[in-house]
Amino acid sequence: HDNRRFSSGSSMSLYFQSLFCVLVTILFQAKSTSAKTAATTRTTTSPSVLNTANRPITQPIKSRNTKKTDQILNMKLNPQEKSIDELDFLDDLRSKYSHQPVFIQCVEEIALSLLPIFEDPENGAFYKRAFVAMTEPERIMSFRVPWEDDQGFLHFNRGWRVEFSSVLGPYKGGLRFHPSVDEGVLKFLGFEQIFKNALTGLPMGGGKGGSDFNPKGKSETEIRRFCQSFMTELFRYLHPSTDVPAGDIGVGGREIGYMYGTYKRLANKHGEGVLTGKSQLFGGSPLRPEATGFGLVYITQLVVKKKLNRSMEGLLCAVSGSGNVAQNAAKKLMELGAKVMTLSDSNGVLLFEEGMNKKDFDEIVQCKNVNRDRLSSLDGKTSGRYIADQCPWNLDVHFDVALPCATQNEIDEAGAEMLVKNGVLALCEGANLPTNLEAQEVIRGHPDIIYLPGKASNAGGVAVSGLEMSQNSQRLTWTEEEVDAKLQEMMESIYHQMEEVTQSGGTLEKGANRAGFLKVATAMKELGWVS
Repeated sequence: HDNRRFSSGSSMSLYFQSLFCVLVTILFQAKSTSAKTAATTRTTTSPSVLNTANRPITQPIKSRNTKKTDQILNMKLNPQEKSIDELDFLDDLRSKYSHQPVFIQCVEEIALSLLPIFEDPENGAFYKRAFVAMTEPERIMSFRVPWEDDQGFLHFNRGWRVEFSSVLGPYKGGLRFHPSVDEGVLKFLGFEQIFKNALTGLPMGGGKGGSDFNPKGKSETEIRRFCQSFMTELFRYLHPSTDVPAGDIGVGGREIGYMYGTYKRLANKHGEGVLTGKSQLFGGSPLRPEATGFGLVYITQLVVKKKLNRSMEGLLCAVSGSGNVAQNAAKKLMELGAKVMTLSDSNGVLLFEEGMNKKDFDEIVQCKNVNRDRLSSLDGKTSGRYIADQCPWNLDVHFDVALPCATQNEIDEAGAEMLVKNGVLALCEGANLPTNLEAQEVIRGHPDIIYLPGKASNAGGVAVSGLEMSQNSQRLTWTEEEVDAKLQEMMESIYHQMEEVTQSGGTLEKGANRAGFLKVATAMKELGWVS
């Protein structure tokens, strides 16, 4: 709450401010306790040890004690839906962070999926303690970021780095520059990152960072000044064995380059893997920019083959967003013979009724990556039809596969119902938590629809970031073919971790959640951090 909206000299204003905060807290808690979500669950292999800067991290972590883990993986799932009311052990967290609803939503969704584990008569109490410990970041850094615009005026933004969990390895997660960024959003993203990184099998912890800076409408010089100022504050917390950020929304190869250049000047250390997503000219990995989108399509291809006994050839695929993930997902889909029906941005959607072609794709890349323009500028320049103020999930059009790659909570209840109405076969998330609670309920109400959660399906980016860290520590660069093969292997491994739970009546979503949680919880116990 912004205290500047109230007069500091008025006791009556302070009274109403306090009353308003109490009412907001009560309303949020009432809404939370009335919501219903389905039980999702996790599977796993087991713990890891911390990585060092000089040890390659290309091999998945192997469990040293799998007997008990296997029993938990095969635990029969309670067929009854569980409610948020049963998560009373999270009451303190809800009260403390009621002003961070997206973070609380993320925690509750994962906790609901783990209820069968929490109810285990032998270890349930331990798993609850471990989960509560996981919800508190190990540390959060917040700092001012001053920067000068092209007219010489000084501006100030806020920067954060949430170092959430170092249980499995150094903090690993992207930097996001967007006006919606605040501490709560970064905590949600960092919490998800813990389990996503665990699924890759590489020794990486979880973290997230960024700023409420809005790159839209800024000149390249202004963006460079901001990145340099941001890294001037952040660099002191980075080390290959401590914290290794990457890019995210608003932070691509250009921004990573500016920040890495600033780090090199400040630290006088060169060749260190303190950022991933770098140019291959100074330590980047082949396929790192493409990895999230490619990985999403690889695991989608696998699940379509396993569950539907089909290839990607001819499938009608709706992709939202038009940034790095969406572009590379669309590129790989076209390579596999699928028809890409949509791409979008915050102002509207391009609908390709006959499927996007190579010329269309090149126009979009030029528009977004070079001209930094909106999709509306392509109206009439591609084979697609631009529809303003819409997204793919509002369109009354049949899609076989939905791949949301834009941002969190982009698919709402109405969007999910539209997808169901038009016969969608699979929903595979490319963004972090792009399907809100109500939309998830709609999808779960149709078990014939395949649902792949983002923590599994978009893990390709952080997987190749781990491979970039390994290449940096070895002072080597692998070929594109080597990296692509390792990416496909890791996405297949993630799928098999999820599939273990489906054999005992669970879903792929439950498998993703259970796998990540058990790996981190077991490692915490072996480190002596929770007992």
